Parts: sequence; structure tokens; C-alpha cells
Amino acid sequence: MIRLIIAVIYVVLAVILCLPYHLYLWIISKKDKYKSWHKSWRFVRIFFKGLLGIAGTKIEIKGFENLSKVPHEQGILFVGNHRSYFDIIALQTIVDRPLGFIAKKEFKKVPLFSWWVADIGSLFLDRKNIRAGLETINEGTEDMKLGLSLGLYPEGTRNHEAKMLPFKTGGYRMAEKSESAMVLVAMTGMDDILENNHPPRVKKTNVIIEFSEPVYPHKLEAKERKEYYNSIPDTIQTMLDAHKK
Repeated sequence: MIRLIIAVIYVVLAVILCLPYHLYLWIISKKDKYKSWHKSWRFVRIFFKGLLGIAGTKIEIKGFENLSKVPHEQGILFVGNHRSYFDIIALQTIVDRPLGFIAKKEFKKVPLFSWWVADIGSLFLDRKNIRAGLETINEGTEDMKLGLSLGLYPEGTRNHEAKMLPFKTGGYRMAEKSESAMVLVAMTGMDDILENNHPPRVKKTNVIIEFSEPVYPHKLEAKERKEYYNSIPDTIQTMLDAHKK
């Protein structure tokens, strides 16, 4: 419980005290979006590293060398399983380039915090409005062309079961249309930090994050691309199963 209280205080104070920097980033973004994303990414990853330190989270990383196979100035679409709010926090501290996320539109209503979510290049997706969803996907495509990486969780919600939920594949188009790489991400143990604990508390936890080889969907023939997209859930599940062993 003490870790949870300290973590909440840390987050609230950081979000409030750093509002002037948010304004600075907003001004920069009007002239150079990538510069704003890069500064925000460097700032936020320091903040998240502090939060993981408070939580006592230890991360074992597998396949990190696969990220270096994609030029640093290019965006990557990270596609992974979703178990915890800490998925985003942990991934942000590991990835070696500006990284935003495709977030549910409900996050946009969270006071102050949503500003920081937007600062790193995140987009808010309305899953109930097809037209608005397509506009978000198109916006993400254009941002990736500028070099922004995005995290996508195709299950659509946090899932704490052993098997993943069906994947929603519309977001894959962002990598295909922007001619960016896709990297699959398998995360194990993330929900043991917070969500699996009753009563609620932040628990010291060891987690595993694994990155696959990058794949460029636009370089694949239509049939190969469809097969690759269909194979993504099974590939991630295989990675997760290997973590347990």
C-alpha cells in the first residue's frame, strides 16, 4: 500500500509541477512536431523510470537488438498484448526513439494527464465511431511518416486471461501506408505490478518484455501480408508461452 501511495503522489506532483514544460512543448509542436515529440519522449521516459523505480519493477528485455535493425529516424509500429497500464510506462522507458500510443478516447477526458499523453504523440481512438477511427488511423499514418513510433494494442482493452482476446487489425494499416516496420511485443507479468493485487497495491515485480524481428508490411505481396497479419496473435502467444518456461 505504501508503494501505491508514494506512486500516486509522485504522479500527481510531476504532472502539476511540469505544466510549464507542457506549454513549452505545445509551442514547439506548432513549428516542428518531431522536435516536440523527441523532447517529450526524453522527458517522459525519465519520469516513467522514476515511477518504475518506486514500483520496484525489474525488467528482463529480450530481442532489444531487433530495434537497431530499423534506422533511428524511422518510425516503428509496436504491436503487443495488453495487460496493464504499466505496459505503456515500461515500453516508453525501453524504446530508443520517440514513441506515442493509440489510446482509448476516454483517456482524453482525464484532466492534465491526457495532455502529457498527447505530448508524446499519442492519438485517441473512438472505437465506436468508424469514421472517427479511420481519421485517427490516417493521422497516425502521417505521424509515422515523420518518424514517430506508435504502440498499438489490438486486443482493445486490458486482458488478464492466459489467452489473448481477438485482435482488431485496422491499426496495422499505419505501418503499411507509412512504409514503416512492425515489431511485435510480448509482455509477461505486467499486471502483477498493480491490477492483479487485491486490495489494490503496487507490488515489487519481475517482468519480461520481448521484441520480435522487424517486418515491413509494404514490402510483402498482398497474400504474404495477409498471412503475416493473421499470424500476429499466434506469434505473440508463442513468445508469451516461452516466457513461462
